[in-house]
Amino acid sequence: MIDAVSDQAVIDRALAEDLADGADVTTLATVPADQSVRAQLTPRQAGVLAGGPIAAQVFRTVIGSAVRVEQLVPDGGTLVPGEPALIVHGPTAGILTAERTALNLLTHLSGIASATRTWVDAVAGTGARIRDTRKTLPGLRALEKYAVRCGGGVNHRMSLGDAALIKDNHVAAAGSVTAAIKAVRALDPDITLEVEVDTLEQFDEAIGAGAELVLLDNFSLADTAEAVLRARALPRRVYLEASGGLTLDRARAVARTGVDYLAVGALTHSAPALDLGLDLVG
Repeated sequence: MIDAVSDQAVIDRALAEDLADGADVTTLATVPADQSVRAQLTPRQAGVLAGGPIAAQVFRTVIGSAVRVEQLVPDGGTLVPGEPALIVHGPTAGILTAERTALNLLTHLSGIASATRTWVDAVAGTGARIRDTRKTLPGLRALEKYAVRCGGGVNHRMSLGDAALIKDNHVAAAGSVTAAIKAVRALDPDITLEVEVDTLEQFDEAIGAGAELVLLDNFSLADTAEAVLRARALPRRVYLEASGGLTLDRARAVARTGVDYLAVGALTHSAPALDLGLDLVG
């Protein structure tokens, strides 16, 4: 699901920011040291949950074995405003100290999952899938891409080394689309290779050079449909990904051309946080 070691590193860094100048002075002053409480993390708007286990780990990191967290809505599940997603039982002081870090992660990841679900719903039934990009916040890529999966999307490459993506600057450096493809294949014959193209002429060159995955960058709807027709006429399978200038209101039209993926950088770089809050209830 997610990497516990790297996630703990994220949590530790986030808590270190909140505790950089010492203990939680407000909580120390106002909360009896021996007080325990039940708290609810509740959505204030509809959406999709992502990051429940991460939020729970934040509380465990601060409080230890004295805390118990119940996740009522699974990651990927639908959030209903006013209906608790998680319940936390434990010392009041520790819960309040951990509150903001837990919510920062939970609202951010749930916002990504919710945005992804909106895009997934927009193309439902077309056969196209919604895919993310590497436009992620430094240090949070694994968690953000996990949130995309919670929303029903699929992940593009996680790093520069797990797949090759030939873009316009690589083509310029290599001299041509064909030269760039040959260079990558010479270095690593088995790596997944995607080629970004700007025109139908470049598209023809890419598939002529053996590309099996082509990213159609800022293609018009008509050119996207034409690229699909050309790809489907080939004796081998070529996967197509639409990218650039995509908006929700035209997502379905693009998907209906027959492309396999819509690449949506906004899933991670622009998704608004989903509004969830923590309240002490008893």
